[in-house]
Amino acid sequence: MTRQDELTDLARAIIDANTYMVLGTAAADGTPWATPVYFATDDYRNFYWISAPDTTHSRNIADRPQLGIVVFDSTVRPGTGQGVYMSATAEQLAGADVDQALTIYPGPVDRGARRIVPEELAAPGPYRLYRATASAHWVLCPDRETCEHGLPHDHRAAVSL
Repeated sequence: MTRQDELTDLARAIIDANTYMVLGTAAADGTPWATPVYFATDDYRNFYWISAPDTTHSRNIADRPQLGIVVFDSTVRPGTGQGVYMSATAEQLAGADVDQALTIYPGPVDRGARRIVPEELAAPGPYRLYRATASAHWVLCPDRETCEHGLPHDHRAAVSL
């Protein structure tokens, strides 16, 4: 197994083991905003969640669809954590895209969420379905002391998912 395969497996394991991701959005004027959301994915590239369109992060996505995403385990001891970092573009879904996305979101029943029907994600209901499509993925380089990158500090290593 190559080093890249190990990092890819690590990234997939982190995403598979977690149910929340943090969206890093920015308003039209650049004001940053971070929001945790419950998510589902089936391909490690497209990530789905529901939100109200009038929330800060949803308004930010409408104005500026580029965002950052982090999936991490916040239950581990300091200095031992690992996460998957992503650059992505997000959008609110409608019509047939909602129907297709609901075959993925909210994920398997054992993740704890109930099934959602398309009618719940349209007016006059308060929520809509969103998709972020990741264009790049990284993990923290796990070998900080013997790193092939030659860096003595925490840094990200690109992975291909």
